[in-house]
Amino acid sequence: MNSDFVVAVHALVYLNHKADVVSSEALADNICTNAARVRKVMAPLKRAGFVETREGSVGGYRFAADPAKTDLKQVADALGVRFVQSSWRSGDTDMECLVASGMADIMDDIFVDLNERCRERLALTSVADIDARIFGSV
Repeated sequence: MNSDFVVAVHALVYLNHKADVVSSEALADNICTNAARVRKVMAPLKRAGFVETREGSVGGYRFAADPAKTDLKQVADALGVRFVQSSWRSGDTDMECLVASGMADIMDDIFVDLNERCRERLALTSVADIDARIFGSV
């Protein structure tokens, strides 16, 4: 997993809290990153319908979804996040040893299962839940 997921969740919670159009620069300041990165992360969130954009000198992003119905699984899905992965695979499928030839596929299956479990857990937390944890129940 890269930190795009963290940037996205932070941005959505901030936009929900502000309840107004916020520029990528202002979002970047709050997230402590740069505006180009914010725009890159926000693009798939816009395609998924979580945010709307406004062009021009007073342009930016506005939260466009129901915060109670916007869960973190949906955010992860919009970004195509894989939480557990490995850039390296052990063994070689052409080796005679069953461990060497089978381990990479077994580990891939485990990673798929872990990703699904992460998504199931994330489906239990909404943007509104995070807002409530920060600001307390209203």
